[in-house]
Amino acid sequence: MSSPQKSVLINNNSEKILGIGLIIALCCCVLCLFVSLEQYLSTQQHRITTSLSIVFSYVLFYFWIDERHQRAHQRKHTHELTQMQPELLKPTDILIVYASQTGYAEQLAQQTQASLQQGGMQTHLLDIAQLDLATLQKAQQVLFIASTTGEGDAPDSAAKFTRTIMTQSLSLTQCRYAVLALGDRHYQAFCAFGRQLDQWLHQQGAKTLFDTVEVDNGDDGALRHWQHHLGVLSGHTDLADWHPAEYETWTLSERHLLNHGSQGNPVFQIRLTPPASSHWQAGDIAEILPHRPGIATVLPHREYSIASIPEDGAVELIVRQMQQADGSLGWGSGWLCHYAELGDKIQLRLRSNRSFHPPRQSYPLILIGNGTGIAGLRAHLKHRAQQGQHQNWLFFGERQRAHDYFCKADIEQWQTSGVLSKLDLAFSRDQTQRIYVQDKLREQATELSQWINAGAAIYVCGSLEGMAGAVDAVLREIAGDAVIEKMREDGLYRRDVY
Repeated sequence: MSSPQKSVLINNNSEKILGIGLIIALCCCVLCLFVSLEQYLSTQQHRITTSLSIVFSYVLFYFWIDERHQRAHQRKHTHELTQMQPELLKPTDILIVYASQTGYAEQLAQQTQASLQQGGMQTHLLDIAQLDLATLQKAQQVLFIASTTGEGDAPDSAAKFTRTIMTQSLSLTQCRYAVLALGDRHYQAFCAFGRQLDQWLHQQGAKTLFDTVEVDNGDDGALRHWQHHLGVLSGHTDLADWHPAEYETWTLSERHLLNHGSQGNPVFQIRLTPPASSHWQAGDIAEILPHRPGIATVLPHREYSIASIPEDGAVELIVRQMQQADGSLGWGSGWLCHYAELGDKIQLRLRSNRSFHPPRQSYPLILIGNGTGIAGLRAHLKHRAQQGQHQNWLFFGERQRAHDYFCKADIEQWQTSGVLSKLDLAFSRDQTQRIYVQDKLREQATELSQWINAGAAIYVCGSLEGMAGAVDAVLREIAGDAVIEKMREDGLYRRDVY
């Protein structure tokens, strides 16, 4: 047992002893008073006994209050020592900072720490009230769990941080961060402090580990999405879910290989039919509970962007079969692409992904993605076709046109029908010099600016590493940082990246 644990145990025991002594003394006092009253205070001895009992109780009560004060002071001193030692942070360490009003954000921060530690990562947990400038500038990986209180206010514990640090212009280019923003959609300023924190960190040059996860009133699906990112971050995606979900039983009805002869891993188009009528929107997520032969324990869920709309009558996914470090197939992709047979039952849960739903108005739409990210973009194009909205521009990238042109028939049909008014493809391995979607964006800078100025929305789906960051940088080159930030605030720049 470590020294801090011993100290807490000793303090707890001493507090319990004093508390028990206080209770005994108070009982004696009440008993003496009862006896004294019964005899109508007939003798001086009873009056003396009563007085002594009261004095003894008061003394014990005083020491009990003093002990609690000393414990609180010691806890505060311990926190201050943590605050004053940013040199303890190593480049690979993860700093977990919580801004909590009711204690819920702190609880989630502790669960976050436990998950990362199970994944073998070194972590440090800190209340935002104790986060100073030196520590923030030293940290290279930071996870913020931030609640919002009142009408969009920061928690009380974040008052000092917002007043003394968030009012400054800093260089945080060394920092990669992510935000778990807690809120309630019944309030107009949903997740306001988390969003404000994300925007400020970005303005200081910090880069995202992954996109902000917003939690509406403790939504389990959003929390499982956060835990999914933690698994990817630690490299241990086999940790049990914090909050197991209720799944429906769907049927694996179709599975087609999309990339015969590809240099990459096999990619399959999967079709799953529901047990009854189901509803979702373009941009939503399918959570799959995988099963594997010979494994009796419940495996963690896996998430996939839905590539279809309800009118298709089934959830369609585009899944790349992944391999783990030991050569075995990934939990989710192995189950969907290899182990499960046609007709097998698949445990599936539909999860709303509000941050990637279609624009509320018929804005022109610029869709950008790579690899299996075409799934989320395909659903949006299907929705746009259904709505008769034809101002759509698709940028898509993969390895080779001959083998990796996913959804080619759909894309060509949308071109013919006018659903796609513009198309730019980037097949990186078809020429000596690698060409990616961000290069195509740069080539089209003038017309992209015109679309953005005309009120177009931008949706990005695909890999976080490489593509998403590079696309974001080019968009900011073309339109300017202020314009892209305003588009984020207005819900016109949305990403589903992983």
